[in-house]
Amino acid sequence: MSLGSGRCHYHPERAGLGICVECRNVICTECTTQFEGINRCAQCLGAKLARARSLVPRQDWSFGNVTLSVIALGVLFGGIYGLAVLAS
Repeated sequence: MSLGSGRCHYHPERAGLGICVECRNVICTECTTQFEGINRCAQCLGAKLARARSLVPRQDWSFGNVTLSVIALGVLFGGIYGLAVLAS
């Protein structure tokens, strides 16, 4: 159904209650689900849930992590070398 019709996109025989913020379709009371205080249809809410449940691959060794590790090792070995020089 079109946005101006005021009828539910999924149930054309029912009056629309609101508009889904994701797909912008008019939806009825049965189709409306409030999530985070915002109206969404079941289809868009399911897609949002699927994205939230999908695992994002971790990047344990990103450029920042490698750089930080090199700096930490430099400080560690520099401290050990400094102590060795002072001890001798």
